[in-house]
Amino acid sequence: MKTTALYPSVRVDAAGRGIVSHAGGLILTETVRASGLGQALSAALARWRPDRAVHDPGKVLCDLALSLALGGDCLADVSLLRAEPAVFGRVASDPTVSRTVDRLAVDVEKALKAVDAARALARAQLWELAGTHAPHAEISTENPLVVNLDATLVTAHSEKENADRTWKKGFGFHPLWAFADHGADGSGEPLAVLLRPGNAGANTAADHVTVATTALAQLPRRLRRGRSVLIRTDSGGGTHAFLDWLHQRRLAYSVGFTLPESTTELIAKVPAGAWTPAYDGDGQPRDGAWVAELTGLMDLSGWPEGMRVIVRKERPHPGAQLRITDPDGNRATAFATNTRRGQLADLELRHRRRARCEDRIRAAKDTGLTNLPLHDFAQNRVWCAVVALALDLLAWTQMLALACHTARRWEPKRLRHRLFTIAGRVAHHARKTVVHLPAHHRWAALTVQALTILRALPDPG
Repeated sequence: MKTTALYPSVRVDAAGRGIVSHAGGLILTETVRASGLGQALSAALARWRPDRAVHDPGKVLCDLALSLALGGDCLADVSLLRAEPAVFGRVASDPTVSRTVDRLAVDVEKALKAVDAARALARAQLWELAGTHAPHAEISTENPLVVNLDATLVTAHSEKENADRTWKKGFGFHPLWAFADHGADGSGEPLAVLLRPGNAGANTAADHVTVATTALAQLPRRLRRGRSVLIRTDSGGGTHAFLDWLHQRRLAYSVGFTLPESTTELIAKVPAGAWTPAYDGDGQPRDGAWVAELTGLMDLSGWPEGMRVIVRKERPHPGAQLRITDPDGNRATAFATNTRRGQLADLELRHRRRARCEDRIRAAKDTGLTNLPLHDFAQNRVWCAVVALALDLLAWTQMLALACHTARRWEPKRLRHRLFTIAGRVAHHARKTVVHLPAHHRWAALTVQALTILRALPDPG
């Protein structure tokens, strides 16, 4: 008999046994094991575990991070893990999860320092295991590890502590993030986050120093000073105080620079032969865009020694609004750097690649940052730390298990839809538990390959 239905008619019952959803989430639990993150969090948060408590605070935070990595956006979404004990083990109840967050929020400064210390230990372990795929592999002063700083706006849809009006006339928060850049072949991982009220300034130097200091503490000790690390920000970081701090730490930097009102006169002084073609994203000359150096034409006496100012001018895109300081119908932007070597076009392209940080923030908003779900500011600071943990797990999984596949660059949504949501069937053979993935699933082979790579890694000492 013919049918006009668009989809097959399938009978459904609840009689299945041994079936688990999100069996692909085993990739994340194996990353937790390989990194030692679970043990590090358990040890760091031991003081917040009440006597006779059944659930470890470290396991609770790991479970919350896993739930966000799998697509959750509130505390209650940890129920996804609770429904699959064969994959995720014993998971705390919703009231226990809430009480754990409350206990950490009471002493939030010490709690976040403990979480950061655990993350640093796990990161060191992961980067060591990743070898040449780690972001600090083969870095030098000519090829530095890039740390991007950028802020974003998070809308609050209800009255929450310290939520305030934002510069875009919204209402909510203005967190500032730092991400380690994995380059063109990878993604990136969060190093620090500072939750701020919505009215926090975009160019607050003290906040940039705080976030940069916290981010550097996540790196190997030998990288915390010196020009093997490049701090890259937009013009929000282009303040005297922040650049002075970077100079004192002897760090390399590439920071957006606000041009003065006399920009038109300055650019008019640049000899025609000093302009060189700018590069596009592939490193090829771009038609209608040029770069030149303004350092010798500006009074930089109040800025750090060795700072250079490089300007880019380009024909505006259709519909773009020009500023009064833009010369000759061209849009002009500039950045400051203390890098002495390299072609101007290469340095300018390196600075524009700061846009990767916007990709990282988009991933964060897809991993629990879109809506801070709690009321108290301290509670939401803990929530941001959980978001950072979830992003760490995603980045570490890609770095270790998917390094030689295009999945290394997949964003969270694609990882979830292709790998993490694969269902399986649990079977027990010879005192071992096995999860059988569907043979017909397009991404089952990649999931098994990733798990094989992770399980071949040694347990942390």
